[in-house]
Amino acid sequence: MPKDAGSKKLGEILLEHGALNDKQLTEALKEQRSQGGLIGEVLVRLGFVKEEDIVVALATQFNFPYLPIDNFEINIQAVKAVPSEIVCQYLCIPIDRIQTILTVVMSDPSNSIAIQEIEKISGCRVQPFVGTVTQIKKAIKRHYQVSLAGDNPSSNVSQISFRAARERKDQDKTPT
Repeated sequence: MPKDAGSKKLGEILLEHGALNDKQLTEALKEQRSQGGLIGEVLVRLGFVKEEDIVVALATQFNFPYLPIDNFEINIQAVKAVPSEIVCQYLCIPIDRIQTILTVVMSDPSNSIAIQEIEKISGCRVQPFVGTVTQIKKAIKRHYQVSLAGDNPSSNVSQISFRAARERKDQDKTPT
């Protein structure tokens, strides 16, 4: 029976996408066993993959649509719908609003509490997408004129927390 994307480990997905080779994954798993941390964070720290590779793989793994926002024109009405305290707290950025649907790029689109709070505040139904922490922070800074700590890509990976519990459960296993 073939595995669906949700049952595949992060390393397997990165191998399939060609972002990583077997030797790099083996080295990263060895480093992870000795130093600890999430496998995605280790891979970025070692320079084997970029933050975006990890986010795309996690989006694939957990079936969340990925939206790179660097080249996206962010709708000012969407920004006005969510206060800066909320976007900073949940590390998200509203990017578009069409009637009562608010498109929000999030570092953790599985955070139902964040989605519920944004829906309550905005009066809209949230359509969540996943994006890189780096891109989200840059957009928050640009559209809300606030600064967020930590612009190191490898530290940003550790903030990509959606379904991190499952990654932690699988982190000591090698891909099959």
